[in-house]
Amino acid sequence: MSVRQRLGSVIRIKRECIEHYIALHDRIPDEVVHLQNAAGLYNYTIFIRELPDGYPYLFSYVEYHGQDLDKDMEALSAAPAIQEWWARCKPCHEPIFDRAEGEWWASMRPIFHHA
Repeated sequence: MSVRQRLGSVIRIKRECIEHYIALHDRIPDEVVHLQNAAGLYNYTIFIRELPDGYPYLFSYVEYHGQDLDKDMEALSAAPAIQEWWARCKPCHEPIFDRAEGEWWASMRPIFHHA
């Protein structure tokens, strides 16, 4: 039986990379989207916002539809097309200092959902 989970995460983006990062996401390779869907990831959205601390942040939301999130994310992360995509995106990121061990984007705890 498939389970649906809503996942949110946050990371800082280097100011000088914002336009490049937006351009990257205007041209996401079809294979990356296909692999994300095959891993159970749908309704993926990334938002950008500068916060009062003066830094721009990316906030992501994605819905996972599957049976084993950890297993599916492990398989996704092993795909060469995903590794290549991340290699293009990661130089733009500044991970948050208090993220959990093993995280790049820091997970956010959901507190409300209205369907």
